[in-house]
Amino acid sequence: MNLFTSIKMAVRNIQGNKMRSFLTMLGIIIGVFSVIALLAIGQGSSKSVADSVNSLGTNLITVNITNTDTHFTMDNLKEVKQATGVKSVAPVLSGRSTLRNGSTTSQVSVTGTTSSYLSIRQLTVKQGRFVSSLDNKFRQKVVVLGSDLATTLFENESPIDKKVLIDGESYLVVGVLNSKGGSMGSSSDDAAFLPFSTAQRLIGTTYITQFYAQAESQDSVNWAMAGISRVLSQTYSDSDDYSVVNQQDVMEAMSSVTSTMTMLLAGIAGISLLVGGIGIMNIMLVSVTERTREIGIRKAIGAKRKDIMLQFLIEAAVLSMLGGLCGVGIGVLAAKIYALAVGGTIVYSLPIMAAAFLFSAVVGIVFGVFPAYKASKLNPIEALRME
Repeated sequence: MNLFTSIKMAVRNIQGNKMRSFLTMLGIIIGVFSVIALLAIGQGSSKSVADSVNSLGTNLITVNITNTDTHFTMDNLKEVKQATGVKSVAPVLSGRSTLRNGSTTSQVSVTGTTSSYLSIRQLTVKQGRFVSSLDNKFRQKVVVLGSDLATTLFENESPIDKKVLIDGESYLVVGVLNSKGGSMGSSSDDAAFLPFSTAQRLIGTTYITQFYAQAESQDSVNWAMAGISRVLSQTYSDSDDYSVVNQQDVMEAMSSVTSTMTMLLAGIAGISLLVGGIGIMNIMLVSVTERTREIGIRKAIGAKRKDIMLQFLIEAAVLSMLGGLCGVGIGVLAAKIYALAVGGTIVYSLPIMAAAFLFSAVVGIVFGVFPAYKASKLNPIEALRME
């Protein structure tokens, strides 16, 4: 019996027991669709993380100071700016404040910084200007609004040269930023920016706990980080008092977490493939019992053991591959529905789809071996006696 004939017989036997065949394939379908959907969502999340980090600039360095007993001041920051490989620096002082314009209020993130923050964080001004060195020098009560915040407080009006209240104090709006979207869990679109010296007075802090630095180029990031660490080590004896990280470090750490979670979920989904394989073996064993007489007749008219074994292996493989194809289709559809429902990013991988399909076929063949072997071992005389 040739392979094509065996496949036709397998399809005919599957069509003869549609409901049982569907229930047998269900475990394979669920397993493949889960693997496809979860990996598409997981890889999409990793891509979002990478895009979010890269949007901040590949030569951005973030420094956090955890030791507040020894104060890090603007004079220390000037030393950092002179370090090898460092192009510019910007202190960051963050807090939450309530902004009011008339009867409209909004509680948002308020960031105190300097003029270099704009280029370091790759932001652009839509209207007016950003905070300047003169604003910092004279502690001016001026504010720059994110695009969403400007719309919230002023709707369709231009906020430039108008006053807003920040925690009850009047500030002059001097600029509005272009929309950039969220990155790393925060968004400049719904934030307000003050001169660093003004924010110190508003928040009640005189020292620096965080600042951003920009390396001269992507190739000089490591030099800049080493230079910053040297300056910090002159103020802090313990390296645990501060952290110096670049965007690549952040991206690798977050990608590692998302990749681990994705593979864990895919592994759990893969277990259902094995469960589906056990279901196939169970049904094929039942099929062997039901078709004992048919096997006896085929052996009596000259079918060899390998023919019988091949027939049952092909049936198991066809079942699992049909389930695999259905699973791939449902997985692609499920991931698409997820993206439309939550607005997330998904990334389809053809190699993963092919691997999931081939794995489902292998599972069917592996778990079909024992029933096929059992069928091929039947004695034709005993089989013909079965009713």
